[in-house]
Amino acid sequence: MKLLTTLAAATALTPAMTLAEPNIAMSDYTYQAKHHGSEVPAVIWYPSTSGGDTTRVAENAVFYGIDARTDGTLADGEKLPVVLLSHGLGGNWRSMTWLAGDLAAQGALVISLNHPASSTFDFDMRRGLKHWTRARDMSRALDKLLDDPMFAGRIDTSRIMAAGFSYGGWTALSLGGVTANLAGEIAECEIQQDASSHCADLRKAGVSFDQMDADMWDASYKDARITHVAAMDPALHHGFTAKNVADLDTDTLLIGLGEGEDRLIATDFDASGLTDLLKEAEVVRIAPAFHFSLLPLCKPAGAAILKDENDDPVCTDPEGADRAAIHSQVIALISTQLDL
Repeated sequence: MKLLTTLAAATALTPAMTLAEPNIAMSDYTYQAKHHGSEVPAVIWYPSTSGGDTTRVAENAVFYGIDARTDGTLADGEKLPVVLLSHGLGGNWRSMTWLAGDLAAQGALVISLNHPASSTFDFDMRRGLKHWTRARDMSRALDKLLDDPMFAGRIDTSRIMAAGFSYGGWTALSLGGVTANLAGEIAECEIQQDASSHCADLRKAGVSFDQMDADMWDASYKDARITHVAAMDPALHHGFTAKNVADLDTDTLLIGLGEGEDRLIATDFDASGLTDLLKEAEVVRIAPAFHFSLLPLCKPAGAAILKDENDDPVCTDPEGADRAAIHSQVIALISTQLDL
């Protein structure tokens, strides 16, 4: 999979374009994380109609970006919900800008971060597979927000969401209280082999689940402050029993992408049995779509550029799919869940 190359391009801005007058702002929110021994690059998105410099974010030759105020003034108003937003394996915070910006425009505080060892610019499959570090990244980001003099007084603690896509979807579930099952992942890869893109990527990288620490893998990383979970095409949910979900007491949304051949084996929560265990969760399946339909909107030349670079066809949605409409559906689901 060459998605790392694709998303890395999202930092290269195209020539200057006419900028809209945004009603959102973004600021650097990088913080230190002792569990990594390094910084976690992050940004915070929030409602804003004044101050700062307007800039185009996450724009390149392949993907469209959005406009935001850099270091704008936080808009006056009532208390705001919080969304901790986690990207997929090899992704980065720019890959979910379309969601973060829209939620901020509706009145949410959104923290998007780059998980060390599993992001585009800092990737190591063996280290990145230690999923518990991602949960700690999100909890640490929430610590910072709750202590931040600019935002702390505006936080609605009854609406703190962990949200994520793909590997980030698992991160969100983990923060909500779901525990993983290392034996289940080992068995899944033994059965699926390269039919599962995730198992295939691990094999190519010379990494396997049986190299992981079972005690760390199967432990709980629940953050009791989380009240809502939105998991978009989540991974790492194989071999679960009722015990793995017993601690999940949050308002939970599961979003699945695609059907039939367009459904990723690694993220198919129906096939894994996860949906049967999460009887209280809202489950939405979107089709036609495929896993990468939750990446940013592609420009007309995007698919050709990726083909020329022999990259993954992340701009080629299934026949009949409308990526903009899929994004709108996901935004509406999460907005409703958070009562925005």
